[in-house]
Amino acid sequence: MTEILAIIPARGGSKGIPRKNIRNFAGYPLIAYSIAAGLKSELVTRVIVSTDDDEIAEVSREYGAETPFMRPSVFAEDNTTDLPVFVHALEWLAENEDYHPDVVVQLRPTSPIRPIDCVDDAIRILLDNPEADSVRGVVPAGQNPHKMWRLPDGENAAMRNLLDVDGIAEPYNAPRQSLPPIYWQTGHIDAIRPRAILEQKSMTGSNIFPLIIDPNYTVDIDNLSDWAKYEYLVKFGNMQFISPGPDRRPMPEPVKALFLDFDGVMTDNRVWTDQEGRETVAASRGDGFGIQMLVKAGVPVIVISKERNPVVAARCKKLGIPYRQGIDDKTDVLKREQAKLGVDPAETIFVGNDLNDLPAFPFVGWGVAVADAHPEVLQKADFVLSKNGGHGAVREICDLILSIL
Repeated sequence: MTEILAIIPARGGSKGIPRKNIRNFAGYPLIAYSIAAGLKSELVTRVIVSTDDDEIAEVSREYGAETPFMRPSVFAEDNTTDLPVFVHALEWLAENEDYHPDVVVQLRPTSPIRPIDCVDDAIRILLDNPEADSVRGVVPAGQNPHKMWRLPDGENAAMRNLLDVDGIAEPYNAPRQSLPPIYWQTGHIDAIRPRAILEQKSMTGSNIFPLIIDPNYTVDIDNLSDWAKYEYLVKFGNMQFISPGPDRRPMPEPVKALFLDFDGVMTDNRVWTDQEGRETVAASRGDGFGIQMLVKAGVPVIVISKERNPVVAARCKKLGIPYRQGIDDKTDVLKREQAKLGVDPAETIFVGNDLNDLPAFPFVGWGVAVADAHPEVLQKADFVLSKNGGHGAVREICDLILSIL
């Protein structure tokens, strides 16, 4: 059996974002994404976190990684490179467990958004090419270095181009299409033969093969602005990536029915109560228009709500859509409505916002959450809308469905 060891380096002393590796990122600790990448791989046989921090070690174990040793503090300083961390891990495992992996995979916590097959693809490239010392993830470079400049004599002297190209006298004036393609290394994945680390004292060796990754997955979190930007991408980018939670399913095509919760989806989840106990809620006219367009296009829209207040019936009757209210077990009603419509459950969508909506998600093709849903719903949804409940979320899902009809 080929032993493939994934090592996740995670020191505790992050300065740019304190406690970065266990900070909540789109519903899970940041490090959980790299742990999931190792555990969900078909080829990785062991996942270890190398850390000097007890709390990081505890969180790592909660998400399924091993922490057989604590990293010495001398290998956890601000200027510590990857090499001594990996040498320490391999030597400790050899000395204490007589464990000698055939391949070592590095999964950096700061690159959490990985394509589904990223890890196994890198390992297969390495195993299929015995001459390779390592495989490194790369993406097409956003900027071409052939059009970059140096200022060797300062700002008041002639510039010099950074790179020359054989056969092209002035690469900086050449069209981009005539220049050699250039790739930028990412932090998604490195697959390395242990000999490169232990004998060549290198994290790559001299013969490095590429794994070309879709540039849409280019994520490297160094500061809080990066954090916010990429957390938004995870929640609203509709990307297929390795997640600590359930794998997110794609939007079904075609969509045969849309099921909606009421409070927190068709409303903003607030209620006004007068002195007589009468309740009123706020809804979006745009949501109503989206529903009407969807129904006109032939896609039934049905509300399933726990709320017993007559406001549910009043709003749904005005929109001309069926409703089932006062429902404690939404799953049972959902299945009955699907059967009544004669539709494949995999071609239906349910939109919810709170914990009582979660049981319905496995019984549709796409479980969708509004942007301000409960954190656990955000975690388990296949897709998170960019709009809050009662503020355009229903219109957003209607427009998504209409775009594929």
